[in-house]
Amino acid sequence: MKKNIAIIMGGHSSEHDISIKSGNVVYRHLSREKYQIFRVHITKEKWVYWDDTEQEHPIDKSDFSVIVDGSKIHFDCVFNAIHGTPGEDGLMQAYFELLGIPQTSCDHYQAALTFNKRDLLSTLKPYGIKCAKSHYLNSGDAINTGEIIKKVGLPCFVKANRAGSSYGISKVYKEEDLEKAVQKSFQEDDQVLIESFLEGTEVSVGVITYKGKVKVLPLTEIVSENDFFDYNAKYLGQSQEITPARITATQEKNVVQLAEKIYKTLGLKGYTRSEFILLEDEPYLLEVNTTPGLTEESILPQQAQVAGIGLEELFDSAIEEALR
Repeated sequence: MKKNIAIIMGGHSSEHDISIKSGNVVYRHLSREKYQIFRVHITKEKWVYWDDTEQEHPIDKSDFSVIVDGSKIHFDCVFNAIHGTPGEDGLMQAYFELLGIPQTSCDHYQAALTFNKRDLLSTLKPYGIKCAKSHYLNSGDAINTGEIIKKVGLPCFVKANRAGSSYGISKVYKEEDLEKAVQKSFQEDDQVLIESFLEGTEVSVGVITYKGKVKVLPLTEIVSENDFFDYNAKYLGQSQEITPARITATQEKNVVQLAEKIYKTLGLKGYTRSEFILLEDEPYLLEVNTTPGLTEESILPQQAQVAGIGLEELFDSAIEEALR
């Protein structure tokens, strides 16, 4: 009997449209022979199942079910394709854990922790994970630009603490531009992370649970045509994403070992994609994404392809792991 699979997509953040693209790619590539597949669009206003004619069927939030043609449908597994809140910050994970419905991403605590860049880096530092010098701000805090620059130096990066896809991020070269960059980040989140600039090679590494084992995918080198790996570089083709990365064997070994260590230390599962800057042979962690992009052009599917894993197999493996 076919399993009923709900692909959740959309969400409440600026990444809504990117999530729709990821969810639709999963929808196209999952096996119809194994699964009955349902696209579920989640926004602040409504949760609905989109059928093939784009007609909407309301989701019953009390048990995450839907009535179609007079029949009530329950789901055997949820494929999480929501980037940002509420799919990447632990809210949906906690909801499905309470309902006892398997889902493809990590558990709620790990999702909340990794989505909060500040707390993630603070948690990993005692394990010897290196990262940039940083300064934190909450909405309403006094912004002492001189003190901040003295701590992190110039240029520096100003980031929304809980946002993805490079929304709310700026690279600042002059002290007089710092406050404007902070206000830009506050448009995305009420917490801001200011980090020192690390000049080195940027690499992205996917770590997944595949056939019951942790698997590190081939590394991708990021070469942005812009000042940094911003939204346009990520989604509008203004970057080179080179897989496998053009780095030394020592650098590759160090990144692979560190990415696997982070995955296991945090108790992650499902798909993750971590970003590092290599300073000579030493990798410095930037962030960990637990619901990475899943379009054909996204980094993790590219890495899987180089590893000999097609999209149908990649997506099917996530469901199989969730159902174990």
